[in-house]
Amino acid sequence: MSNVSEALKRVKPSATMAMSAKARALKAAGRDCIALSQGEPDFDTPDNIKAAAIKAIQDGKTKYTDVDGIPELKDAIVGKFKRENGLEYKRTQINVSPGGKPVIFNAWKATLNPGDEVVIPAPYWVSYPDMALMCGGTPVVVDTTLEDSFKVRPDALRKAMTAKTKWVLLNSPSNPSGAAYTAAELKAIAAVLLDFPNVLIITDDMYEHLTYGEFEFTTIAQVEPRLYDRTLTMNGVSKAYSMTGWRIGYAGGPEWLIKAMSNVMGQTTSNPCSISQWAAVEALNGTQDFIPKNKKLFQGRRDLVVSMLNQAQGLKCPTPEGAFYVYPSCAGLIGKKAPNGKVIENDEAFAIELLEAEGVALVHGGAFGLSPNFRISYATATECLEDACQRIQRFCGSLS
Repeated sequence: MSNVSEALKRVKPSATMAMSAKARALKAAGRDCIALSQGEPDFDTPDNIKAAAIKAIQDGKTKYTDVDGIPELKDAIVGKFKRENGLEYKRTQINVSPGGKPVIFNAWKATLNPGDEVVIPAPYWVSYPDMALMCGGTPVVVDTTLEDSFKVRPDALRKAMTAKTKWVLLNSPSNPSGAAYTAAELKAIAAVLLDFPNVLIITDDMYEHLTYGEFEFTTIAQVEPRLYDRTLTMNGVSKAYSMTGWRIGYAGGPEWLIKAMSNVMGQTTSNPCSISQWAAVEALNGTQDFIPKNKKLFQGRRDLVVSMLNQAQGLKCPTPEGAFYVYPSCAGLIGKKAPNGKVIENDEAFAIELLEAEGVALVHGGAFGLSPNFRISYATATECLEDACQRIQRFCGSLS
């Protein structure tokens, strides 16, 4: 007999974590397996950040803190938003949570009522729709296309908006597609949102510092100041600073919303880890010299993966502007047979058969709400990526 709540019954397990677990199980069984399923930089946390954490321990900064962040970290975040995004916030407009996910969850838990809709462009990060469901909302998915570089069109966004729309979520650069919106593209989206004055906006800018070439990052409250009072601008230290396990996400937004999010935290997680908070102060205030170096390595990996995947039979891989993912189409392979006789009926079947035949773990596009595609994370060593792409080419070539 199951006593799981009705809300949880509507929630799916994370597909990215499930595929990573399968890859680990195969490795443990002795299989030669390359996992490209998890979004985690392979670089170590920089030494100055680790040193700040060690000092915090030695100085006894290991007690409870203010529920939604220490003043020193809030000040560092205020400085970051002003310096890098031209956004002015006060401490009372800053939330610090134990990761990026809790920022979004806390905001939605604090504001969503049954029947409220959350507009989410697809492909989307796997957690967005399920978090909306868990918080009592209804996700409304807006499909994008490869031809539009997986970016939501203003007319499609307008069509998805209703009297029930409470939130619109924007993620740039995107997980899973790596697509990033230009200032002009955000301005066109903002023009739609200005016609819906009661709708709140959340921007997931977690991959802000990972954009390539001449692309210039902007965020919607920066591009359209008239949306400032109803936008929650979310970011964190996980990706750019290689601090995934430290669990620090943060956001700037309207004071009433930040206070409501703090109330949620007060009855759930309480404060983020005190030591991680002091490490994040150093991350934001300390040297940023390693970021362009890491970006250069990531860009080289992106170009390698895009090139090799586009040489594989039946795949089409656009070049993303940011993050460390590609989101190729495998439409050209649907309906073909693997050497073992199994038909590639959809992108999930492609991912399963590839893992079985070649030991390459990736995540099928259905998990991100848009098929037939798959996501590869290129946040791993270049030689592993080269090997994995050769295996993918070989597998695609074996289909008939």
